[in-house]
Amino acid sequence: MEEMEEELKCPVCGSFYREPIILPCSHNICQACARNILVQTPESESPQSRRASGSGVSDYDYLDLDKMSLYSEADSGYGSYGGFASAPTTPCQKSPNGVRVFPPAMPPPATHLSPALASVPRNSCITCPQCHRSLILDDRGLRGFPKNRVLEGVIDRYQQSKAAALKCQLCEKAPKEATVMCEQCDVFYCDPCRLRCHPPRGPLAKHRLVPPAQGRVSRRLSPRKVSTCTDHELENHSMYCVQCKMPVCYQCLEEGKHSSHEVKALGAMWKLHKSQLSQALNGLSDRAKEAKEFLVQLRNMVQQIQENSVEFEACLVAQCDALIDALNRRKAQLLARVNKEHEHKLKVVRDQISHCTVKLRQTTGLMEYCLEVIKENDPSGFLQISDALIRRVHLTEDQWGKGTLTPRMTTDFDLSLDNSPLLQSIHQLDFVQMKASSPVPATPILQLEDCCTHNNSATLSWKQPPLSTVPAEGYILELDDGNGGQFREVYVGKETMCTVDGLHFNSTYNARIKAFNKMGVSQYSKTLVLQTSEGCNFETQSASYSQLVDIKKLLAVAWFAFDPGSAHSDIIFSNDNLTVTCSSYDDRVVLGKTGFSKGVHYWELTVDRYDNHPDPAFGVARIDVMKDVMLGKDDKAWAITEGGITKGATIGVLLDFNRKTLTFFINDEQQGPIAFENVEGLFFPAVSLNRNVQVTLHTGLQVPDFYSSRASIA
Repeated sequence: MEEMEEELKCPVCGSFYREPIILPCSHNICQACARNILVQTPESESPQSRRASGSGVSDYDYLDLDKMSLYSEADSGYGSYGGFASAPTTPCQKSPNGVRVFPPAMPPPATHLSPALASVPRNSCITCPQCHRSLILDDRGLRGFPKNRVLEGVIDRYQQSKAAALKCQLCEKAPKEATVMCEQCDVFYCDPCRLRCHPPRGPLAKHRLVPPAQGRVSRRLSPRKVSTCTDHELENHSMYCVQCKMPVCYQCLEEGKHSSHEVKALGAMWKLHKSQLSQALNGLSDRAKEAKEFLVQLRNMVQQIQENSVEFEACLVAQCDALIDALNRRKAQLLARVNKEHEHKLKVVRDQISHCTVKLRQTTGLMEYCLEVIKENDPSGFLQISDALIRRVHLTEDQWGKGTLTPRMTTDFDLSLDNSPLLQSIHQLDFVQMKASSPVPATPILQLEDCCTHNNSATLSWKQPPLSTVPAEGYILELDDGNGGQFREVYVGKETMCTVDGLHFNSTYNARIKAFNKMGVSQYSKTLVLQTSEGCNFETQSASYSQLVDIKKLLAVAWFAFDPGSAHSDIIFSNDNLTVTCSSYDDRVVLGKTGFSKGVHYWELTVDRYDNHPDPAFGVARIDVMKDVMLGKDDKAWAITEGGITKGATIGVLLDFNRKTLTFFINDEQQGPIAFENVEGLFFPAVSLNRNVQVTLHTGLQVPDFYSSRASIA
C-alpha cells in the first residue's frame, strides 16, 4: 500500500489530506490549504455582478465539466470554470507553491462560521495546484465544494495499517520517530519539531499531548463523519443527479434545482459506479501487469547489455590480437626472406672475392715471373720461352676482361614492402551491423587490392564483413557480357577467390558478388569494373584445320611475367619478375601469372646460366602443381627436360587449345612430334630449376612462321 501514499497527500502541503474538499476538476485539496491559496478578483468579475447583469449562470452547475472553458490557453494552459463565473482577466502572479494566483485581497470581517470556512474574502478565486485551472467562488465560498469523506476513510485505514513506528509529520527531510501527538492539532511530533512548532506556552499550552500509540487509537475510535449536502448542511445525501454528476438531498429536489434533471436513488448509483470502477480497474490492472512484466524485461535487458558488452569487448580484443599476431607472423616471414637475401648476397660476394683472390694471386705470380725472365741476359734462352709467356699474359688479361671485375651481386636489396593497402585497410577498420535483422548473411566486401586482370582473364577476391555474426554457406559471382548487358552467374561456391578465363580482350566487364545461406541471399556488393588487356580474340566455331587459315589470326597475344605469389620460396626473381633462378640445389617450380584455357599461345625462355649439367624443365602446369619437385613428376604438369638445352639456348612453348596440343621448340626447331595431346583445362606457363640455372621469359610473341605454315598444310 505504500505505492498509494502519493495519492493520499495534498499537492500543496505535501502531507496527508486533512478535511479534503473536491474541486470541480475532480482534484482534491485540504480545506486549510484551499484557504491559503485563495486570491481576490476585481469587483466587476464577481458572481453578484454577473447575476445583476443578467448572465443567468447558475451558482451550482460548477460540477458540469462539459461547461468548462479554457482560460489563456495560448499563454499558460490554465482554464476557468464557467459554472461559477467567467475567468478573471487581471494580471496574475505565481505563489510560492507554484500555482498562478491573483493579487491578494484584504481579509473580510470575521463571521460566525468556522475558521476554515468563514473568513473567505469576497470575490475570491482559487487555482487548482495540479491542473492549474482557476475558478471564482460564489457567496458560499469553500462551503460550495463537497467534502471527500471517502478519501478521509482511506487515509485513516492506511495510517492504521502501518505497523511501523509513527513518524513525525513536520520533519522536512528524513522523518524522525514521533514521540507525542496533539489531540487538538491532530499532528504527530518528534521532540525537535514539538519544541519548534508546538511550544508549551500561549494558546498551545492548553492542548493535550498524548503518546503516538494512544493518538492512533483515538483516531481509530473517532466517529466517521457523514457526508452532508453542501447547500443544506443538516441534510444527508439521498439521491444522485445524473446530469450534475453529484449527490443531492431531498430538500434540493423540493427546491426544484434539479427538476428537469434525471435523478436516481443514491444506493443504486453507488452500486453502479462501484461496478463501473471495478471494470475499469480490471483493464488498468492488466496494463499494470504488463508494465511490471515490461520492467522485468528492461531490467533483464540491462543485465544482458552488460554481459554482451563484456563479450563484445573480449571478442574485439581477440580479433585485434589475432590481427597483431598475423602481422607479427608476416613480419617474421618477411624478415626471414630479407635474411635469406642477405645471406645469398654475402655468399655470392664472398665466392667472387675468393675467386678473384685466387685469380689475382695467379696473375701476380705470373707478373713476377715474367719480370724475372725479362732480367735474364741470355737471348736464346729468353726466346725459347717468350712466346709461351706472351700467350699466357694475353690469356690472363682476357680472363680479367670478361666481366670478372664486375660485381655479380648488387648491394641494394631488390625488395620493396608495399604496406599501403594494409594501412588503408587498418584505417577503414570499423564496426558494421553486428546482428542482421534477418538471418540472411551480410553483404560481401570486394578486396580491391587482390582483384586484377591478366590478358583475357579476371581474378576477383572478396570477404565477409568484419564481426559478421551470420555465416555464409557460399557466394555467387556475377559478370555482365562485357557490353553492358545482363549479369550472369560465373561462379557459385564456398571459395572467396575466383579467376574467370575466356573473357574478350580489350573489353570492360562489371562484376558483383552476393552471399547466401539456407535463409536466403544477401544484398549485392558494390559493382567492380574490370578492363581486360588489349589484343585480338578470333574464335572458330567448326572450322576445319584442313582449310587454309592463318594461325596467327587465332592468337590472342598475351603479356605476362613469373608469379612470385605462387612460386616456391627458394625461387629468386629479378628483371621485373621476367628472370628467375634458385637458391637451392633441389628443383623448384615457378608459374606464370596468366593462365590459359582457350586460344593459341606461344612464349619463349632463354637460358642465361647453365652450370654443372642441371636438369631444368619447361612446360605448363595447373595451379595446384607441386612446387618442390621437378616439373612433370606429378599429374599436374607437362614439361620437357634436357634435349639439347645449353647456355644461350631458346626454348619455345606452344600451347594450342584449338588442337588441344602442347609443342616444344629449341632454337626455333620443333622437338619431335607433338609432345602432348588432349590438353584441356586451365594451365599456367611453368619452369622448374635449381641454383645452377637462370632463365629469362619472353612473352607477347606471335606463333613462329614454320608452325603457321605446318598448321596451314595439316
